[in-house]
Amino acid sequence: MRVYFDTCTLQRPLDDRSQSRVFLEAEAILALLGLCDQGIIRLVTSDIVEYETDNNSNQQKKAFVEKIARQATEHTTMTGEIEQLAQTYEQFGIKAIDALHLASSETVGVDYFCTCDDRFYRRAAQLPLKLRMPLELAQEVIL
Repeated sequence: MRVYFDTCTLQRPLDDRSQSRVFLEAEAILALLGLCDQGIIRLVTSDIVEYETDNNSNQQKKAFVEKIARQATEHTTMTGEIEQLAQTYEQFGIKAIDALHLASSETVGVDYFCTCDDRFYRRAAQLPLKLRMPLELAQEVIL
């Protein structure tokens, strides 16, 4: 099974866990990343994850995501096809960077795309993709 986590999802384990939702999502993501370490899930990343991580001023989150990205089994490189598909997604009200994440994952045919971003999730849910929030994905994969 191949899974793409957007950048906010990869950073979630380092977010303030005082809110129950953030705590639960962080734990779900760590469990899913553990399955990546075991080879049960194949992590797919992209130039977009790399771009956002390179521009992150939070050094702890930057280092955390860089470490995870190095362990990915696949890395999607930006292409004209990805840019065109992203422009199509933007027509659904999806922000450009999020559209690039989606397009990157779709062009390589991942099984699941995982995000913590509620707004993005609502807008992308109308598309024919296997989009999941971390807890949803953990329930499907772990249970």
